[in-house]
Amino acid sequence: MADAIPSHAPRPDGATGVLVLATGDVLWGRGFGAEGQAVGEVCFHTAMTGYQEIMTDPSFAGQIITFTFPHIGNVGANPDDVEADEPHALGMIVREDPTAPSNFRAVENLEGWMKRHARIGLAGIDTRALTRRIRAGGAPNGVVAHAADGQFDLGLLLKMAREWPGLEGMDLAKEVTRETHGTWGQDRAGGIWRLGFGYDGVEGQDRPHVVAIDYGSKHNIFRNLVQAGAKVSVVPAETDFDTIMSLNPDGIFLSNGPGDPAATGEYAVPVIQQVLDTGKPLFGICLGHQLLGLAVGAQTTKMFQGHRGANHPVKRLADGAVEITSMNHGFAVKRESLPANARETHVSLFDGSNAGLELTDKPAFSVQYHPEASPGPQDSFYLFERFVGSLR
Repeated sequence: MADAIPSHAPRPDGATGVLVLATGDVLWGRGFGAEGQAVGEVCFHTAMTGYQEIMTDPSFAGQIITFTFPHIGNVGANPDDVEADEPHALGMIVREDPTAPSNFRAVENLEGWMKRHARIGLAGIDTRALTRRIRAGGAPNGVVAHAADGQFDLGLLLKMAREWPGLEGMDLAKEVTRETHGTWGQDRAGGIWRLGFGYDGVEGQDRPHVVAIDYGSKHNIFRNLVQAGAKVSVVPAETDFDTIMSLNPDGIFLSNGPGDPAATGEYAVPVIQQVLDTGKPLFGICLGHQLLGLAVGAQTTKMFQGHRGANHPVKRLADGAVEITSMNHGFAVKRESLPANARETHVSLFDGSNAGLELTDKPAFSVQYHPEASPGPQDSFYLFERFVGSLR
């Protein structure tokens, strides 16, 4: 028997979309994009731009994104502003209905793009109220649904939300990683993008070679590594140590990705530990940061609401400088669990959580935030330069 729905959820006329939270809360709205339903963790994102990049970020697998900026869709969609070949966020919740695009680079509108990629949108929601709800109560499980005829089995949707196990303990890197090894920069997606010119080709014979382990990587990370002077090979998440070494890397990169780092660490940590033993330089971002922490004996923890936005201040402890960063994570490295050979390098000025570390006895470092997202806009590019510079 489906779970009962509270009586305080009146259905407005014309509703074609709904968000049902595991708490029993029901939020009615107007559906757009694909029809159907999707269950996951409901989070919020404070960025004012970049909705297409956010929706295609593999780190958002298993999540439904509430955009705090009210006008989403104004610039439409195009094939360049993506971080993966397809969207990984399950759906989006927005305040206003997406409007017709007003941007010379748009090739289609947001609703058409969402429908083509089987992603559900829900408009007409009080996103400020929902954001306050998440801030106070944590990120809830929920189901977003869209039906043109407005017919929903709310009891079934509530049951789905309550039975979804949540991200803790979930390894999603296996679901979003590439399937085969490849070289970055030999096609349209590689190189450096310039307005009016597209992507430049990359000649990599004389460049230091970075092997990137793809736990759910963003395209722009590889573009920044190329811009910093490297050539990049990318391997799947479960690639073994011997295969990585057979590529003759000068350095190893650990990518971002979704899910619980402790679950992904079951297979990733032993490989990272072997890489550290070689003494080769290593750099990690987001999930890669958490996995490096686990590899040296630290612990990770699920955050109450996570950090997701493009305006997060981070203090660099070496000199006190503050970087404006982009963040997207729901787990964090526990500072008190860092071993003696791991030094904290960055902290979040929002809540004081760990945002970076480096090893004192190995050439390895990592950050929790996303320097490739160009916040600041160049506050954090030095990290790519530092890593690639260490390979020469």
